[in-house]
Order: sequence, then C-alpha cells, then structure tokens
Amino acid sequence: MAPEAKLYKKLKSVSKNIVWTRLENLSLLGTPDLLGYNNNCNFFTVELKVANGNRARLSPHQVSFHFQHPKNSFVLVQWKDKHLLFEGKQSLALVDSSLSSLDPIVDSLEDCVKYLSSL
Repeated sequence: MAPEAKLYKKLKSVSKNIVWTRLENLSLLGTPDLLGYNNNCNFFTVELKVANGNRARLSPHQVSFHFQHPKNSFVLVQWKDKHLLFEGKQSLALVDSSLSSLDPIVDSLEDCVKYLSSL
C-alpha cells in the first residue's frame, strides 16, 4: 500500500464525523486527494503528503490548485511522528521551505480532525 493510501486509511479511521470522497482525477492535474464534508454542511479539499525528508513534495499543478482555491483547501503532511495541517495558500511555502520552519494550523491527527470538523 502506498504511503498516502496508508495516511488516508488512518485519517478515515479517526474522523467518523467527516464524509470523505477520494478523488482519482487523471484529467485535471493538481486536484487534491480528498473531498471532505463535515456535519456543518461544509466542503473542503485535502491533499495528502508523506514527507521522507524535511520538505513536502507538491507538484506545480498542486500548488496552482491551492492558490486558485485558497478557501477550505488544505495539505496534510505526515512527517516523522507528526501530522501537520497547512492551509492551501501555504502550498508554495511548503515547496520552498523546510517543514521545521513552517507553522502548521495543527500538528496532530486528532487536532486536524477537530479543525476540519469545525469548519
């Protein structure tokens, strides 16, 4: 199983109040991995990344998507023993900077679920 698929499985298991739809879009490059819908009737997107080094690897298409959709778009990065949630508008900083130098919205999977559930 691919690392992002494992991350999705873990996220789905701890977020029972969020309906997740996996987006497998080969025709529109940069589309995030997940479409979420919470109990407040709000939609949001999440790009999943597993970082091996100190950087998250996003394609130019992914960065572009997040800049074109700055509201309710997020990047969830699994890094070391942390799960860092970033706003989509931070995607260029994710590419240009080390993860240790950035300020995520939250840094645990449980807090990520709480945040996304409260949108």
